[in-house]
Amino acid sequence: MKKIIAIFTTLFIFAAIVPATAASVVSRDGYFKGIRLCGKVKIVTSFPDIKVKIVDSFPDLRVKVVDSFPDDIGEWKFVTSGEDFKIQFVESFPDIKIKYVNSFPGVER
Repeated sequence: MKKIIAIFTTLFIFAAIVPATAASVVSRDGYFKGIRLCGKVKIVTSFPDIKVKIVDSFPDLRVKVVDSFPDDIGEWKFVTSGEDFKIQFVESFPDIKIKYVNSFPGVER
């Protein structure tokens, strides 16, 4: 009986730790599937490069909307043409989760 309790305790602790330490889908240097997550972004309703969900907590990327020079990771300028990549906002099954910020954009760690 003690072995069964020990096994369940170990499994419970493992199940609690694994999601907290799971790797983000965004690489440390700010790429998702080869796309550098900065630059000119076009919002589309179909055939996106990335499906994005806006969240308030636990984002993969902090995004700052800028008017010019979106050169750093997490700096996005929304455009209607000449985009670097296309996104579609979704509520379920996103590729990445973002949080809008006014300062310190970049990969969430």
